[in-house]
Amino acid sequence: MICPFCKNPESKVTNKRDGREFIRRRRECVKCSSRFTTYERFDPKRITVIKKDGRRQVFSREKVLSGILRACEKRPIPSVKIDKVIEELDIRLSKRRNREISSDYIGDFIMKSLKKLDKVAYVRFASVYKDFKDLGDFKEELSRVNV
Repeated sequence: MICPFCKNPESKVTNKRDGREFIRRRRECVKCSSRFTTYERFDPKRITVIKKDGRRQVFSREKVLSGILRACEKRPIPSVKIDKVIEELDIRLSKRRNREISSDYIGDFIMKSLKKLDKVAYVRFASVYKDFKDLGDFKEELSRVNV
């Protein structure tokens, strides 16, 4: 592992903790003695997302997290709950036999999760995911949320 401080390629592991979805390793650089943490996630197979226009992309956990964070921006939602949504999505995707998944499956799962967490974040996410064109689309979605 490359040291993020001095860029030395050698480090030693000082502590290791196994989590449900990842392994946390505390490391120390053998050159500068700086300490840093790494997280390793098991990725058995790549998941391909089939977009609405038919394109295929490799699933990006970071892209999903970015969209959720944008929807939850300035809302009173603890980051632990956002992490839980991502973790539940990871678990669902890893249990599926089919390695090709539609973007609708992912988007619907996120919308259901956000609806339980925060209605404003839900509508923000829905506005991008469902590609709202005007105020009427917002009104229609708000009527479904029972705000």
